[in-house]
Amino acid sequence: MKTGLVLLTIISAVLMFATAGSAAQENATDNATDSAIAVLKDAQNNTVGFATFNEDDFGLVRVQVLATNLTPGLHGIHIHENANCTGPSFTSAGGHYNPLGKEHGLANPNGPHAGDLPNLVVGYDGTGQIDVVTNLVTLSAGPTTLFTDNGTALVIHAGPDDQITDPAGTSGDRVACGVIEKR
Repeated sequence: MKTGLVLLTIISAVLMFATAGSAAQENATDNATDSAIAVLKDAQNNTVGFATFNEDDFGLVRVQVLATNLTPGLHGIHIHENANCTGPSFTSAGGHYNPLGKEHGLANPNGPHAGDLPNLVVGYDGTGQIDVVTNLVTLSAGPTTLFTDNGTALVIHAGPDDQITDPAGTSGDRVACGVIEKR
């Protein structure tokens, strides 16, 4: 019963998140040209969150994530190079998505990887969300498209990303993963 209530809460929040975001995004641009979604699962294959990806007419991608049942604190969150989320370790997702051969970290002068994102902040209730716009990836064709032959996945890590240490920011084990799929 509790799992059903949590899932219903997540779905409701994602719908509210997407609806609120779409009005603001519509003011900035006419329409999203491409969109994608990822359903985040934990090591026990439980759904713990959702992510949406929307590309605007200027090539900026808005990434919105809502996750639950995580430990409180900061968590590294990255786009990884393979559309494979085999648990429990999710190493099947490969390394960070890095088609341009940069070093890791948003604060790294030789970076960042295309898949680098700011840390996910998780509250004491185990719920975290992030709403960020990036120009490092695209949902349309090009060298940084998320729809490569191998596809891509979104991964949440156990610890915070220091945003500079190559190759992964010392963010620790992978605790949730979702394949990024075109909508």
